[in-house]
Amino acid sequence: MSSNLSTTEPRTSQPAAGGLQRSLKRFDITAMAIAAVISFDTVGQIATGGGQAATWTAVMALFFLVPYALLFAETGAAFPQEGGPYVWVKLALGRRAAALTTLFYWVTNPVWLGGSLVFLAAQTWDGFVFPLGSGTVADYTFKLLFVWIAILTAVVSLRRGKWITTAGAAMKVLSLVGFTLTALLYGVRHGFQGLSDASFTPTTAGFLGLVPILLFAYVGFEAPNAAGEEMHDPQRDVPAALGRSATVAACCYLLPVLALLAVVPKHQVTGIGGFMEGARLVFSVYGGASGPLLKLTAVMFVFALLTQGSAWMIVSDRMQAMAAADGGFFSRALGAFHPRLGTPVRTNLLSGAVATVFMLAAMQLANGHAADVFAVVLTVAVTTLLLSYLVVIPALVLLRIRRPDVPRPYRVPFGSRGFMTCAALVYAWILIGSWSALFPGVLEQLFGIDYVFHDVWGVSRVSFEAFTLGTVAVLLIVGVIGVVVARREDAGSGAVGETAPWTASTTEEQAGNDRDRYR
Repeated sequence: MSSNLSTTEPRTSQPAAGGLQRSLKRFDITAMAIAAVISFDTVGQIATGGGQAATWTAVMALFFLVPYALLFAETGAAFPQEGGPYVWVKLALGRRAAALTTLFYWVTNPVWLGGSLVFLAAQTWDGFVFPLGSGTVADYTFKLLFVWIAILTAVVSLRRGKWITTAGAAMKVLSLVGFTLTALLYGVRHGFQGLSDASFTPTTAGFLGLVPILLFAYVGFEAPNAAGEEMHDPQRDVPAALGRSATVAACCYLLPVLALLAVVPKHQVTGIGGFMEGARLVFSVYGGASGPLLKLTAVMFVFALLTQGSAWMIVSDRMQAMAAADGGFFSRALGAFHPRLGTPVRTNLLSGAVATVFMLAAMQLANGHAADVFAVVLTVAVTTLLLSYLVVIPALVLLRIRRPDVPRPYRVPFGSRGFMTCAALVYAWILIGSWSALFPGVLEQLFGIDYVFHDVWGVSRVSFEAFTLGTVAVLLIVGVIGVVVARREDAGSGAVGETAPWTASTTEEQAGNDRDRYR
């Protein structure tokens, strides 16, 4: 690699330069971010909040997404090494903290793939393309194929795999734009029925209910940095790509949610079927062509979900592989990049196994009742991801303070004061979202808001907390064991231990070389 995780080479099991190819340009980075971040599964879930969901979506785009994008645009351009957030946390807080943080960041994605995306895909296929049933052989077969096709698309070389995620991003945006325009046409012809009972006035209850899912929808634009050394010019391309993809994402959440709420009464909007059920309604304006168009939209919808899972596997598996290669998670062999494909195949396969286990566990949680499973498992994914940002954001601040001489091709407006203001604002949102995801209903009770847990989640609080807190506890145990086992492996083989991070001059030299070579 063109840069190491330390000034001392950890070991030869770390991915070598020959295994990584510069294949991502600005367009590719933008498309990958769009494919990963715009979540079909959250559009319906956001819309269940009613009219105020649109209000909070706009508010958080301004007061969370903008400062969040500024923070990661500056940091991603300044520290473009392979591994992204893993590298940033390691430089600021050390390898152990980075390994545990990366584990929470990474595991979100196989959990989400196996426990959320696959359920939405199966529900859509069953309802609009071909009957699968619930808990049938066809249902299990479809879900297993969905998981492992997503994993295999992450295994292929990034030079080819990027086109799969680009196609998914295009289909995603095309589907959302088509739905929004069709909903407007339907509203003109039949009236905007949903607006009659929609209140756009923000409330505390709506805020607490929507913050976790909106944060989950908006985070992740830093993910392509996990493939930083596979970009042609990350110092220039990362800020531009992040700005473009964040703008597209904000529009692709706000406009479809507004369109869905305008034509579908609030009580008919569901988290798992909201988008496609809305499409079923509004596509009636096309008369006899509505059936084939709806089926085509459903196929595009499922393909977009598949590539969304693939995009996250591509980037998060690289982060986890770098943690393993650096001696932070069980064996360095887990971090090996395939010499021909340039992908962390072993970590890819590990992700597939975790996704499969979570899919099987989620189907048993509520005896296969898709809506309840969907909501609870999505919350688990929200929780693990948000908890990782509780460490990542302070790491960005520490890098800004401790490494002021590192070249920063892009800087947050108003210098250090602007950077710290953005970090404080983002961290406050993450804290509220993390607490609300882990302990839903607690803040509501504090503010005197009625909250009947079973009515909201479809399961008891005991079952819910056992699943979410149990997942967090298991991850912490696995992470600690992974660090301990890795240290013992290093001690037994005579590998180096915790090593000094890059110096500013090392980063500056690398940045200059990259600009000269890949301009």
